[in-house]
Order: sequence, then structure tokens, then C-alpha cells
Amino acid sequence: MTMLAPTPKPQERSFTGELFRAAPANRIPKVHFRTPAWLCLGSAIGLAALGVYCINVTEGLEAGVVSALAIKQIILLTVGVVAGALVAFPHFKLIGALTPQLAIAVLALLVFLLIPFVPDFLVTPRNGARRWINLVITDFQPSELAKIVYVLAVARYLRFRKNHRMFLGLAPPAIITFVPMALILVEPDLGTALLFLPTLFAMLIAAGAKLKHLLFVVIVAGAMAPAMYPLLQPHQKDRIQAMVHQLKGDKSQADGINYQGYRAMTLAGAGGVSGMDASRSRAVVHFNALPEDHNDMIFAVISNRFGLVGGVATLCLYLIWIIGALWSAALCRDPFGRLLIVGLTAMIATQMTINIGMTIGLLPITGMTLPFVSAGGSSLLSAFLMTGLVFNVAIRRPDYLQRKSFEFDEGDSVG
Repeated sequence: MTMLAPTPKPQERSFTGELFRAAPANRIPKVHFRTPAWLCLGSAIGLAALGVYCINVTEGLEAGVVSALAIKQIILLTVGVVAGALVAFPHFKLIGALTPQLAIAVLALLVFLLIPFVPDFLVTPRNGARRWINLVITDFQPSELAKIVYVLAVARYLRFRKNHRMFLGLAPPAIITFVPMALILVEPDLGTALLFLPTLFAMLIAAGAKLKHLLFVVIVAGAMAPAMYPLLQPHQKDRIQAMVHQLKGDKSQADGINYQGYRAMTLAGAGGVSGMDASRSRAVVHFNALPEDHNDMIFAVISNRFGLVGGVATLCLYLIWIIGALWSAALCRDPFGRLLIVGLTAMIATQMTINIGMTIGLLPITGMTLPFVSAGGSSLLSAFLMTGLVFNVAIRRPDYLQRKSFEFDEGDSVG
């Protein structure tokens, strides 16, 4: 009797195994540096340089003198650029494979902030918020790292799925979103928590979710929003009331809950079309006494020093970053890589929009930094890590004959 050899089982390909399996020398994946991601890097450096200059303006020193805060920002900028370069080297699929471990680490840090018996010298409350871990030389804000890991987690979940095209299939990515959101809200940090939902929607749209499902969620959430008002903290209610006063033109609270908002709009408006000269701007910024002028309200300083022209130029730099990132996403066929870029772009765009909106009085003040520009190591590091990840995906050529990302037939889902 002729014995047939057992048919060998096909080797299971893991996420990392597919990347690192042996290949002929002439088929080793190569990187290419002719990529639109250079637009992201160039605009990021330009925004960071603008931030260093305007941070120095807020110190009120004479022209030509560099303040200690500006020097610190230059050091942090260097660290951010190096960190961004480091994450651009390992293949983005390897970083994706590490997402579960990164998620556990970040969630542990967010929980650590909320443990009441942690000594104050390690987690120092500021204005009632527990957001920062003291690293002696600087403070570290875990929620900034959580933004990046969240995008990695959602991109990894959606990369090979299509159940999100059904209404109930939106539940798993929603759960992934609400876990870090809830921990960040408890700190409390409403500003950072607001970034997660727009980012989720952008990634779902890029992954092929049905717009009618997302629109239904938006309508229901909008209808339920007033019911959430009693659950807000007193200072959060004050910020909403302050915005209402501003929109009505009511200046009765200009020295109360509207103080920071009016100071910001006054400072920005004083710049006019072309801005003030350096020495006068330094004096105006100093005597204006705008709280957090070097941080959350840095756009008011930009508008004062460089006027409407400077404000528009700043928006153009962000637009260049967004174009470079989305262009890179369009060229990427890998579903994980494409979703990663879309999520990071949505995060940067949403944060920029909210920060500028609150500075010019169109949105409530939420205590949110302006990406690349505001003083602060965690924010700057996070922004350059995002830029590095975009560059990481952009410099990898798609595999030959690889299917385009997220192509669905009408029969792929029901509902």
C-alpha cells in the first residue's frame, strides 16, 4: 500500500512574523525618502521655532535675551525631535505588535495618577487636578502618551475587520475609547478627553464605517448632552457660562469667570493686521497679565506679536502638516498604517482647532495646549512622536500586489 505523506499545515503568519520572515536579499523591504511626510516635519519644526520665540516674548525680557523658559523649551524640542526620529526607524508593524503592552503601561500610569495615597511630591495636584508625574527635571503627563497609544489600539483593532460597518460593530471601538477617556476625565482633564471621540470618528470613516450609523450616534449624543450638564464640575460649568457671556457680548464677568477669555481676546486683537514690534509686544504681553500665556494661550501671543497675518500663517503651517499626513495616508495600502496616520492627524487637527477656538472666544476654555507651540515637555514630545510615526509609515513602500485598504462590497455587511 502506498503511504501518502501528510500534507504539511500552512504556517500561521503572525503580525510580526509576516514582517520578519526570511526573504531573499533582493526583496528586503526598503525605505524611500521621497515622501510627503517631509511636509509634516518641516511644518512641525516651523511651529516649534515659533513657539520658542513667543514663549520668550511672554517673559518680558529685552530683545536678544533668551529666557530660562525658552532655553528649557529648546532642550525639550531637541528631545522631541530625537524621540520622533527614533520611532521612525522600527517598522510601524512592529510598533503595532507592541500595542497591547503599551496600552497596559499607559492605563497603569493613568490609574497611578488617581491613587489618593501617592505622595504629593510624586503626583502634585495643580488647581485640583492630578495629571502630572514629577520626574525631577520635568513633569510627565501620561495622558499625552495615552493619545498616541489609543490611536495605535484602535488602528490595530480595525485593521482587518469589517464588523464596524454594522451598527452593533461600533461597540468594541467605543469601549476602547471610553476606557482612557474615563480615566482622563477623573483627573480631571476635560480638554484632553475631548480629543478622543473626533479621532475615533475619523478612523471609523477611514475604515469604511457607514455614515448613517455615525450620524445617528451624533444625533443621540447631541440630544443627551444637556442631561450631562449637572454632572460637570463647578469650574467646567463656569467655563461654559463664560463662553455664553462672551458670545452675548456681556462684559459683566470680565474680571470674574471671563477674565482669562477677555484677556486673551484683548491681547490677540491688539496685534491688528500686522502685529506689534518686538519691544512693544513684550511690554503689552507682560502688563496684560494673561494667565497661561506661555502655554494654553500662546496663540494670543502669536496674534499680538505678528497680527492677523501671523495667526493665518500659523494656521497654514498646521494645514501643511495635515496635508502631508493625509497625503501619506492616501499612498499607504496597509490598513494599520493608513488608520494610524488618519488617527494621529485627527488628534492634531482637533487639538489645534479647540485651542485656537478657545483663545479667540468661540469655544469654552478647556486647558489645552497648542501642538508643537505651547510650553511643556509632554505636549511637545507627544506631537513629535506623532510626526515620527507618520514619517515611519510614509517611508515604507507598499507590498507588491497588495490590496488597497478597506475596500468593501455592498454585501459585506448588513444594517
